[in-house]
Amino acid sequence: MGKATGFMEYERLDGKVRDVNERLKDFQEFHASLLLSEQQIQGGRCMACGVPFCQSGEMIAGMASGCPLHNLIPETNELVYRGNFEQAYYRLSHTHGLPEFTSRVCPALCENACTCGLHTDPVSTKENEKAIIEYAFANGLVEEPVPKSRTGKKIAIIGSGPSGLSAAQLLNRRGHSVTVYERSDRAGGLLRYGIPNMKLDKRVIDRRLALLEKAGVVFKCGVDVGKDITGAELMNEYDRVILCAGASHPRDLQAEGREAKGIYFAVDFLKEVTKTLIDLHYDSDAMIASQPFSFGKVAGKHVVVVGGGDTGNDCVGTALRLHAASVVQLEMMPKPPEKRTPGNPWPEWPKILKTDYGQEEAILLQGSDPRVYQTTIQAFIPNKQGKLKAVKTVQLKAVKDAKSGRMRMEPVAGSEKEIRADLVLIAAGFLGSEDYLRDTFQVEADARTNVKTDAGAYETSVPGVFTAGDMHRGQSLVVWAIAEGRAVARAVDESLMGYSNL
Repeated sequence: MGKATGFMEYERLDGKVRDVNERLKDFQEFHASLLLSEQQIQGGRCMACGVPFCQSGEMIAGMASGCPLHNLIPETNELVYRGNFEQAYYRLSHTHGLPEFTSRVCPALCENACTCGLHTDPVSTKENEKAIIEYAFANGLVEEPVPKSRTGKKIAIIGSGPSGLSAAQLLNRRGHSVTVYERSDRAGGLLRYGIPNMKLDKRVIDRRLALLEKAGVVFKCGVDVGKDITGAELMNEYDRVILCAGASHPRDLQAEGREAKGIYFAVDFLKEVTKTLIDLHYDSDAMIASQPFSFGKVAGKHVVVVGGGDTGNDCVGTALRLHAASVVQLEMMPKPPEKRTPGNPWPEWPKILKTDYGQEEAILLQGSDPRVYQTTIQAFIPNKQGKLKAVKTVQLKAVKDAKSGRMRMEPVAGSEKEIRADLVLIAAGFLGSEDYLRDTFQVEADARTNVKTDAGAYETSVPGVFTAGDMHRGQSLVVWAIAEGRAVARAVDESLMGYSNL
């Protein structure tokens, strides 16, 4: 243990974020890092407690507590404190192959389960992780090993998001020949087009893809499996197939006037904005000025975002950078408490109010929080040309269902209100995997339309076809997708070789 009393002597210090007024002018990452000497001190805050909940990754009260990858967090924190970032990288690499992604976009399940956080601020494990991986890249430590020999086995992975990339990484290291199919024009899946550039610069993805390609992983982009090529063709060509295409079926909002022009799914909106930015070689000024989008300019429009989660927040931040006249974010559920309630004790995931970057920016620009709780859209109101001009909202109240005993949200009579809206972005989550991809492989689905497997397993109802990530478990976090990608790699390897050393 580096500093036995560090958690009492040092206060938590996070990397600075760019000034709101400055970061709203572009789409570049806004969260900076500490100096390595400052980060070392943060490593010294780790208590090296007897039971490190931070690395447990257990489900408590239906939600994850601790890191699903089971990163050796006290050990890496100790090495950070000692200033031995090289050994910290090698230690981190035992359990995690893509830390540059989680250290930017993970909600830090590890920190929310940190013992130090029971009475004070938790250890800044997420920023420690980012310091480790960025030091490793800067000093030439990150290499993707090229297998000395190949097994002769061929594997196709459908989807190049975090689960697909992590599976490809391990299976290629094992010596199998891996080909990744991606229907978009560039690899990365959710990482590429589901997360805005200001949270995860896409050049960070390209950096990792270049290493994987150099090590032998083949990426075939612009190929929509189930349309451009059938599942039968892939199963005939490859020894194993892994479905990692995500929970890409967005939940719609059916209300009167849904056919009005100006209503889009958040995932389509965010994808087009990010793709345009990349096509313009990350020239934020050019994109903000021209806004060559299929849905037209956002500048000067009144935007309503439906959904209070991370994707909804990303839509808020993106719309503000595109100079929207106003942004309102509707959330069906009640406003969370600011502190843990007695029914939500540590180390459970804290069900408390979180004000993210987009909401912070809206508060500064608009003078108030953009979120309106316990509210949904009852009707879309178009003008004579069929273009959206307003929405009619209604307040909701929680009512206990007499049969199931569960709470459901019901409209409050007389609470209707009209809000000006030129553009509505639906960020209400996802319903599961898409039918045509499951159908082409003839795999079974569960009640939530996720690809079905036995509990704790990854092989589908079709022998030789496996699944992982959101397509398997439903909409979830990047860290869970990476963990599932590693797990399915072991399952596939064992099915091919009779054992696995992954």
